[in-house]
Amino acid sequence: MKPTIGKNETIQEDVTFVDTPTDAPAPDIGDDATIRSGTILYNDVEIGDRFTTGHNAVIREQTRIGDDVLVGTNTIIDGATTIGSQVSLQTGVYIPTHTTIEDSVFIGPRAVLTNDPYPVRKDVELVGPTIQSHASIGANATLLPDVTIGEGAFVAAGAVVLDDVPANKLAVGCPAEIRELPELLTGENQL
Repeated sequence: MKPTIGKNETIQEDVTFVDTPTDAPAPDIGDDATIRSGTILYNDVEIGDRFTTGHNAVIREQTRIGDDVLVGTNTIIDGATTIGSQVSLQTGVYIPTHTTIEDSVFIGPRAVLTNDPYPVRKDVELVGPTIQSHASIGANATLLPDVTIGEGAFVAAGAVVLDDVPANKLAVGCPAEIRELPELLTGENQL
């Protein structure tokens, strides 16, 4: 099946639309999309308006993405994921299945989200993180399965988040400790 793409799109050469699963609807992409070379989109993906990728982004099936979303170079969204509007996923971000990212979220370069608490040891239900509106995740941060990053929270670069981060708090360190959010970091993300 051919993808449905809105008007004013820019799709560079070497973009791949994967017809898997074959019984699923083709990708549906809104207006004003810019999809760069090397990007791979699977069937059963729905994307809003003003979507932009870097090079070599991968977006797997059952992914729902809002408007004004950037998926950076070498970023992988492994499917069965919901991403809100005005979200910025920088270079090399990994988003596992069963993850929820709300509106106006920033995720810095090489951040890794996980969904399996016992990789290859136990068969358990996979549950990715939930990142609430206006949260920011710093470069190289790691979020463990089933954690919630509260609205307006800030996860510092390199932090390893084992537990939920309350709204408007700072998570810093390895393992991450919860601290008060400095005045400089308060407010909503300007994406």
